[in-house]
Amino acid sequence: MTKFDATQHWEELYKTKALTDVSWYQPIPKTSLQLILGAPLTQSSGIIDIGGGDSFLVDHLLAQGYDNLTVLDISKTAIARAQGRLQQKAAQVNWIVSDMLQFTPEKTYALWHDRAAFHFLTNPIEIDQYKTRVEQAIQPGGRMVLGTFAPNGPTKCSGIPISQYSADQLASLFSSNFKLLNSCETTHVKPFNTTQAFIFCEFQRRY
Repeated sequence: MTKFDATQHWEELYKTKALTDVSWYQPIPKTSLQLILGAPLTQSSGIIDIGGGDSFLVDHLLAQGYDNLTVLDISKTAIARAQGRLQQKAAQVNWIVSDMLQFTPEKTYALWHDRAAFHFLTNPIEIDQYKTRVEQAIQPGGRMVLGTFAPNGPTKCSGIPISQYSADQLASLFSSNFKLLNSCETTHVKPFNTTQAFIFCEFQRRY
């Protein structure tokens, strides 16, 4: 069996599909914005978006005056698309092309945002690696906003099996270093007018 090449998969997808033809397209990431804007941050607080690709979250955060933003994605094509869209504003963002499990944080962040990247990790070793990255990257007292498919959500995304989670399951998984502050269930309407059930959780890193 050929080993799955995540980088190749996502590069091919972003090279062949338009922005509005991917299931995660979201012109206004309302839930993410609500949780980030509600967190105790300054406009210079470090925020990293994991698996941000060519998401519009960074556009909205720039518009809100945040000036210490990092976007990480495995696909250089996705990041190039976002940079092209933002034009001159792209220079205000730190862009990182990396598999999230290979990412070694060079600084700590006040907020870690991940909408629909973590749930692609389906084995315990990868999940533990992700937890290690989070613990390295988030400042004591900092926040993590995590969005995954809910128990009644899809079992696959882009043809790849995912892990579904409830708020209680995520709280238990990250309990050693994070406190669950709140959670909410949302329904994402895809460009094709079908829906996906999500759970969003906001955590605080323990001091």
